[in-house]
Amino acid sequence: MPVKLLKTVLLCAVALAPSLAEAQQRPVYLDTSARIEERIEDALSRMTLDEKIAMIHAQSKFSSPGVPRLGIPELWCTDGPHGIRPEVLWDEWEQAGWTNDSCTAYPALTALAATWNRDMAALYGRSIGAEARYREKDVLLGPGVNIYRTPLGGRNFEYMGEDPYLAGEMAVPYIREVQKQGVAACVKHYALNNEETHRHTVDIDLDDRALYEIYLPAFRKAVVEGGAWSIMGSYNLYRGVHGCHNDRLLNHILKGEWGFDGAVVSDWGGTHSTDEAVTGGLDIEYGTWTDGLTEGAGNAYDEYFMATPYRDAILAGRLTERELDDKVRRVLRLIFRTAMNTDKPFGAMCSEEQTAAARRIGGEGIVLLRNERGTLPISSRRGIRIAVIGENAVKMMTVGGGSSSLKVKHECSPLEGIAARAAACGAEVVYARGYVGDTTGSYNGVETGQNLADSRSEQELIAEAVEAARNADYTIFVGGLNKSANQDSEGTDRLSLDLPYGQDRVIEALAGATDRLVVALVSGNAVAMPWVGGADAIVQTWYLGSEAGNALADVLFGDVTPSGKLPFTFPVRLQDVPAHALSAKFPNDGKTYYHEGIFVGYRGYEHNGTEVLFPFGHGLSYTTFEYGKLRADRKSIGAGETLTLSIDITNTGGRRGSEVVQLYIADPQSSLPRPVKELKGFEKISLEPGQTRTVTFTVDSSALSYYDDRKGEWVAESGEFEALAGSSSADIRARAKFRLK
Repeated sequence: MPVKLLKTVLLCAVALAPSLAEAQQRPVYLDTSARIEERIEDALSRMTLDEKIAMIHAQSKFSSPGVPRLGIPELWCTDGPHGIRPEVLWDEWEQAGWTNDSCTAYPALTALAATWNRDMAALYGRSIGAEARYREKDVLLGPGVNIYRTPLGGRNFEYMGEDPYLAGEMAVPYIREVQKQGVAACVKHYALNNEETHRHTVDIDLDDRALYEIYLPAFRKAVVEGGAWSIMGSYNLYRGVHGCHNDRLLNHILKGEWGFDGAVVSDWGGTHSTDEAVTGGLDIEYGTWTDGLTEGAGNAYDEYFMATPYRDAILAGRLTERELDDKVRRVLRLIFRTAMNTDKPFGAMCSEEQTAAARRIGGEGIVLLRNERGTLPISSRRGIRIAVIGENAVKMMTVGGGSSSLKVKHECSPLEGIAARAAACGAEVVYARGYVGDTTGSYNGVETGQNLADSRSEQELIAEAVEAARNADYTIFVGGLNKSANQDSEGTDRLSLDLPYGQDRVIEALAGATDRLVVALVSGNAVAMPWVGGADAIVQTWYLGSEAGNALADVLFGDVTPSGKLPFTFPVRLQDVPAHALSAKFPNDGKTYYHEGIFVGYRGYEHNGTEVLFPFGHGLSYTTFEYGKLRADRKSIGAGETLTLSIDITNTGGRRGSEVVQLYIADPQSSLPRPVKELKGFEKISLEPGQTRTVTFTVDSSALSYYDDRKGEWVAESGEFEALAGSSSADIRARAKFRLK
């Protein structure tokens, strides 16, 4: 049976898909030992030059051909990091028209990072990996771990915030659990993909301290600790060379310093030169031509930079097979770990467990930013009236935004979730539009089916919203951004920090009409809040996927006590952002130097003494926590030794809740400028009312080190350090000093 027909038959059995629990019952084949290496060398020795060349470039929009003569199967990739992309046509981005390729949409990775919970990252990876496996995908193009440098970055919603330690710690369990399904995680976009508008042409330069301390650690952890089987190069240039074939990033750092044994995959259209691709570390070339059947001479896939031009250069003696063999070995290793893994689980698709996982992760990721006078949770008494205002309360958010756009089986909107929960306690819900934003609803052939057209004026919409608020016990404004161009979307960056569509005017009008105004922001980026003092409660609710409305309702009504913490800082003004304070233009088409260096995010705000709206790590709860004394098991440590720090945390409130205990390290005596403090540990614990638990951290010299770009190495200087434990970067509750000998 042809492979594609077999895959179609398998996918037609969706109704018989096993549950996620059943899918885990088979053992996972993770043999990376000499046996696989022997198989690689044996296969390589049997391959012709043409077969080797075919292995390292695409044959369709999302696949490469393998070697049919030797029984080596195709390699199939899929977007994306938040759910499995619907099937597209062989050569086009448009839908293939299947009726059984809907998926579970999981919360965007900003929401996952906001859980500050490694167990949630593992649940996420296990759940999405099972669906990729069931859909017969070999490589999942995610997770994304690029650093949040500016709140205008269009693709920030796909990444995990401004801190490299947090991003790396959350990426590792995700990667491990995806790969237990026999599906490779493809960590992206390596490296320095921090803007979208001119992503193909912007040339990034920065000092090595910033490169090694801020922009590379999450990728390194994904490789060294997560064991990622593939990495995707970035579109942008670094010091004049594109990321998909950048010799320093790929050969010297990734494959050299970190010992990466997997395959480097180009972003779609990220390859620009045969010679640079061959010598610069790229292993598989995808997406160079949009339409593989009509562009170029003959079949355009054969005209890729690493196809016929590479073969001809070898035959002419200009290039050798040495680099080619290394690339083929890496692709074979990837195939043996995935497509040829005969012991991987069956996978699962749109199961009850996967839906529950999306809802649970979403609930844990929601961040309660403000809660004056105990406005939340919403009272469960019968007869209360709730006004829900805002386009984002009804607009589908899983469609659009770029390659993370999905085709979901069902998406529960905030209005649906709130209405269902309100009905359960006898409350009444009314809805008013409030503002009109993006009324469209399609992406690459996926249609939301929503008609959001509204011809009323801004004044009429606000008047209706105010009237609804005046007659309500609670008013919930659901706004923020969406997945349109120049908002949270691949390919473009935001134009300002402000909320679009006149939402500030709606919120200010509502603040004057109700005593209980809750603002729920749907976004993957920080926004300006000139109305912050008029909102009784503010909830950062992210893009939460299939179960968005239910997850939000769980928190608003108190079924889930909020425990999310911000993975990035909310500034007061755009010019306060370190990157914007020192750079004249963003986005920039051309040479861009990161003048702020290592002072990104909270590191920069604290270094500059800048007041922020909401700090990194901030998040409130419906209960309260008391921190005890931070205890160190010794007063000094030497090279190779570790320091154990412990602190008692008590739930002093009246309901069960979870707290994220954050550990920062300060180095006040460094010979080079360092941040005021840096995150070096965190633990999320759940406590019953009155319960106390001890949280323990282990610190070694690596947590005390900085990268000395003069020496080209990590340095831990002797002297005094301070450990700080707190509930956010700005809410430090306990301190302990120690020395490094």
